[in-house]
Amino acid sequence: MTKIRVLLADDHNLFRAGLRQICEIKGGFNVVGEAADGEEAVRLAGELQPDVILLDINMPSLNGIDATAQIVAENPAARVIVLTMYRQDQYIFDAIKAGASGYLLKNADAQDLIDGVRQVYRGEALIDPHIAARVMAELRRLSQPDRATSDPDRLNAAEMDVLRLVAEGLDNKSIAEQLSLSPQTVANRMRLIYQKLHVSNRTQAALYALRRGWVNLDPDA
Repeated sequence: MTKIRVLLADDHNLFRAGLRQICEIKGGFNVVGEAADGEEAVRLAGELQPDVILLDINMPSLNGIDATAQIVAENPAARVIVLTMYRQDQYIFDAIKAGASGYLLKNADAQDLIDGVRQVYRGEALIDPHIAARVMAELRRLSQPDRATSDPDRLNAAEMDVLRLVAEGLDNKSIAEQLSLSPQTVANRMRLIYQKLHVSNRTQAALYALRRGWVNLDPDA
């Protein structure tokens, strides 16, 4: 079985060493490189083309948010997990806007980290469970003001069906089962959704739809 190739980016050597041990020994991943600052992370991401990048926010030369934006700009298929101690909403949403596929707190269990890497590698979104409820509440709030200016016409009905399920947190396999489609058809529709909305991952697509009121996560609505 092909090992997931991981790039680590954190300015603390001891923390990186611990991450490497978790990734290689417990996760069975292949750590292809390490970066101690944001600029090095951007360079190595371009050179090594890892499957998943674990990236800290607070790094010298270039912070993790800006590094994520540069990495995704150069390679829209890049999968970045922001790994940090920051719980504030602004950091979370800035990371998502920059193109991060996941946001995980540094006090997460080793198994949560391993599962998160695999989840993002499969193309799914990842939000630390300790902050997920708050993030979803904020997304619901943000979705309300923009209903009057919503413009779902850029997506057809089939694409909107997929996008609604993405916003509910379903992966491609679950979406395929619910809509009685093949996984490849769902993947093709996801690519079209990304292109039409000018986003690079499913987290950004869901956020886009929620902010414009195209979908509603409130079960009582």
